[in-house]
Amino acid sequence: MENLAEIQVIREVLARHGFRFSKSLGQNFLINPTVCPRMAEASGAAKGVGVLEVGPGIGVLTAELAKRAERVVSVELDKRLLPVLEETLGEFPHVKIIQGDILKLDLHRLLQEEFQGLEVVVCANLPYYITSPVIMRFLEEKLPLSALTVMVQKEAAERLCALPGTRACGAVSAAVRYYAEPEILFGVSRGSFLPPPNVDSAVLRLRVRSAPPVQVPDERKFFALVKAAFGQRRKTVLNSVSALMGLPKSAVEEACRAAGIPPTARAEQLTLEQLAAFSRAFSETERGASSHD
Repeated sequence: MENLAEIQVIREVLARHGFRFSKSLGQNFLINPTVCPRMAEASGAAKGVGVLEVGPGIGVLTAELAKRAERVVSVELDKRLLPVLEETLGEFPHVKIIQGDILKLDLHRLLQEEFQGLEVVVCANLPYYITSPVIMRFLEEKLPLSALTVMVQKEAAERLCALPGTRACGAVSAAVRYYAEPEILFGVSRGSFLPPPNVDSAVLRLRVRSAPPVQVPDERKFFALVKAAFGQRRKTVLNSVSALMGLPKSAVEEACRAAGIPPTARAEQLTLEQLAAFSRAFSETERGASSHD
């Protein structure tokens, strides 16, 4: 469909289908004609590449992805948008719209069925309220993806890309860094959306690692420990982990000492290597405790 990024065309299409924006679904459709081509380029969409998109809106970004990629599959929760997308993306036979909730679909199966033989990337303008759950689901499930290029709230982008050992770092920043190499590509002003949100956005790219940068004995326990370490940010790692994991301070202090972490350190001061060492020390402490039972 021609001129899909023009505000007048968008308004006409939406009016034709009697569409009203849903606040609960966090619907802010991207209308800036310069942003979508940049995002599509950055995503790695090309011949031989399949793109999984989340929340296509009315298909402005989808159309740009379709011009570049071998195949595009977009997952849309809002049933009301299906006839709109049928109209706006009708010229692209290699685009498929799946109605469903990205947090509930069997993603391994979806990728296998839809993208056989293709390299797969994710590209999406994510609704703000599901940013972290969606990104973490893509990473934690170890899906065969090479990169995620997503638009999120500017603050969320800064938090997701924060380096361990810096003030902005949180549990989610450490987890993202464990699975991927994140970088902020460019900012997007609130005026680029219809309706405009109250905040600015940013596009970030996560290149999925083939192997984690640190070794941990048990990923589940490592992330539980990281979550507890960051759980009470004003407290030291020693106090936060002890309180939130219900562990005696002596055991946590022993693990800190074994990992070379000062007991006065806060989680935001620790590098990924130190957090991994802390996790390894914990496993040793647990092993020692069970062997004495």
